[in-house]
Amino acid sequence: MIVASAAALQQVGEGIGARLFPGALVLLVGELGAGKTTLAQGIARGLGVTGAVRSPTYALVLEYDDGRVPLRHADLYRMEAAEELVGAGLSERVGVDGAWVVEWADRFGDVWPAGRLEVRLAAVPGGREVTFRATDAAHGTLIGG
Repeated sequence: MIVASAAALQQVGEGIGARLFPGALVLLVGELGAGKTTLAQGIARGLGVTGAVRSPTYALVLEYDDGRVPLRHADLYRMEAAEELVGAGLSERVGVDGAWVVEWADRFGDVWPAGRLEVRLAAVPGGREVTFRATDAAHGTLIGG
């Protein structure tokens, strides 16, 4: 799908957030400026998060507990090795502790739980191209499948 604006990308995120469930994992992949944080903001809004949602680049994980389901928003841009996921405690928490949205999820290959929604974003003429891949039926429901 092609979305023409940041507002439209946030609306896509709102639809995902409205269906987000405890244990859900949404992996965001795309180049710098592709719209990962914008999509994450929409997901948070669709979940009912009321505060500002910003990129957790320097904090690694920002937690939002005021929505329908606790949201954990991670950004792996500054991580250098997959071992850091374990050191930061992410490997034990992802898929268990609330719902997770992870930016730069492709940096360490396929280290994620089997059940997930992968979202790829790319800048294209006229906006952003957004592609989805749900690896199980539960995550397929996040995109209406």
